[in-house]
Formats: sequence, structure tokens, C-alpha cells
Amino acid sequence: MSTNLEVGIVGLPNVGKSTLFNAITKAGAEAANYPFCTIEPNVGVVDVPDKRLSVLGEMVKAKKIVPAAMRFVDIAGLVKGASKGEGLGNKFLAHIREVDAVAQVVRCFEDGNITHVEGSIDPLRDIEIINTELCLADMESVEKRQERLVKLLKTGDKKVPIEKAVLDKVLAGLSEAVPARRLGLTEDELEFLKELHLLTMKPVLYVANVSEEEVADASANPHVQAVIKYAAGEGAEVITVSAKMESEIAELPDEEAQEFLAMAGLEEAGLDRLIKAGFKLLGLMTYITAGEIEVRAWTIVRGTKAPQAAGKIHTDFERGFIRAEIVSYNDLVECGSKAAARDKGLVRLEGKEYVMQDGDVVEFRFNV
Repeated sequence: MSTNLEVGIVGLPNVGKSTLFNAITKAGAEAANYPFCTIEPNVGVVDVPDKRLSVLGEMVKAKKIVPAAMRFVDIAGLVKGASKGEGLGNKFLAHIREVDAVAQVVRCFEDGNITHVEGSIDPLRDIEIINTELCLADMESVEKRQERLVKLLKTGDKKVPIEKAVLDKVLAGLSEAVPARRLGLTEDELEFLKELHLLTMKPVLYVANVSEEEVADASANPHVQAVIKYAAGEGAEVITVSAKMESEIAELPDEEAQEFLAMAGLEEAGLDRLIKAGFKLLGLMTYITAGEIEVRAWTIVRGTKAPQAAGKIHTDFERGFIRAEIVSYNDLVECGSKAAARDKGLVRLEGKEYVMQDGDVVEFRFNV
């Protein structure tokens, strides 16, 4: 599958960002108790957890199971003044510009042995510091565009004054350190901003890093509650994890990891929730092909039609697309086999306009 969509993991120094990244990828990115131990971004490709694949694998006696994958990028910790080049500011901004979505790690645990760059634990202040730097960088982009618009006003193009009004609105928000995604912009207004690739328009997921003791029930943690309330203001999701615990789980064999989770009172690892949430944040979903050779999850963007989904397997499939034979995962499992699902009329033939659904089990018919 194509793994060109990336989630950047960001946060202030020493909030548990690299520890979390290590656990995600088992890639061994250096994690140390001092700022800027991450300079060049580490990239990790991870499998997207999906229990449906093993169920189908058993059903069709597949030789191999191939899950979907995702890319996570560990980006250097940011400090105040990054937009003016402080710390590793310019590199941070360049790296964050390249990712499609952001997972912002905020520290919600107390630990005297791990220093905080701001001297105290306050996740909302940490979020504000990052937002301010990204807003300052975006202000520069918007102001440059405004300068060009002044010259275009003389052309009489009716779109120019409308765009100027949108930019004025965005600039007013950014100057108050309000990210563009929190300004409630309409679809038409967003259209004018597309070319600017604003940092504060990127979708965000907040990762509240708590202590091992609190991870099973973080509802009593006031820092976590403050982050949840803040995230609700932009319709963002909050995932609660203990980066320390996740790094310990990552070292264990699968069976022991499950036992560890059960003892901690958790149904699934925080990392699995983070990976799934990141996948959702990028607007991705999967359809499945299932045969004796392999059961495989194919990643597509929500809203993809059948021929383009077929093109993920091979360009010939898209070029010569005839139809897609589809059964939903739930129907297939309930019936126990494709033949039984067909007998019940649950296997459908869909044409070129069919919009793929998550969990569709598909066989494409094509002719080249």
C-alpha cells in the first residue's frame, strides 16, 4: 500500500514525544532528558491494527496477512521563538510543513526526575506555545499573500476583494494566537486558503501523556480534563497514553503484552488507539481482498470510488475496470463463507460510481 500520508508527532521538549515514537515503531529513536535530542525527524512505518484480517485469514486459509500501514514522523521539540529561528525552529517548521496531520503530545504527569522546559506542568500552556509559533509562521504566509493581492486589486477581478476579506479574518485570528482551524471557516473560505498550506489548518489529535498509575482511568487527572475541554473547541480527539508504559509493552512478545494490558486494566494498547486515531485523522479507511494466497488491507481515502480503489492494487485494474464484487465484512463473517453470503443475496456487483465503504471485502473484475 501507499504510505505517503504522514502524521507528525510534535510537542515541547521532554513531554514524552520520542519515548512514544520509540514505542510506536520500536525504531530506537534517541530519547533523553534534555531538549533537542531529536534533530532530524525519525520516520517509522507501522501496521494499522485490524482484527478483521486474522478472522478472514482463518476463514479462507490464507498463507499471508498484510495489514495497512501508516507513517509517523518524530519532529524535534519546539520552544518559544521557533518561528524566529530559536532552538531548532526553522527545521521544526519545515518538518511540520511536510506532514499531513499532527499528533500533539502534551505532558499531563508530574515527575521530579524529568525536567520540563517551562519549569512546570501545564498542558494548555504547552499547547498555546506550539500554537503561537505555528500562528506566527502562518501570519508570515498570509501577509505575503496579502501583499500580492494589493497589486491584483487593480485588475478588477471580483474574487480578489472576497479573498482579501478571508485573509483579513484569518490574520485577525492568527494575531490572537487562534489557529486557522478554530476559526469556523466555511468551505468557500477554505478554498481561498488551500494554496497557502497553513500549518494551523492541519488536522490535530491531542495525546495526553499520563503516569502508568493513571492510564487505566485518567478521568480524575485535571490536566487531561483541561486538554479534553480544549480539544472539543475544534472537534479534535484526545488519546490518553502512558508513553513509559507503551515503551515497556513494545518490548514484550504479543502474548505477554496482552497479559500486561489486562493486568493494567486496559483492553488495548494506547499505541493501537493512537494509530487508529491517526488513520482516521488522515481521512483514511481500508477495503480488504481475501484469498488463499493472502488477506490484505488496502488503504484509500474516504469517498474513493470503486475504479480508483481498484487502481490501488494495479493501474490495469482501474484502466480496465468492469465491476466490483462486494460483500461487507460483517455479512461475510456472519455467513461463514462467500458462497453462503452469495446464497443469501449479500454479495453485490457494483459499478464505476460505487463509493467504497470501510470493511468492504472485494474482488475486482477488469479487462485490459
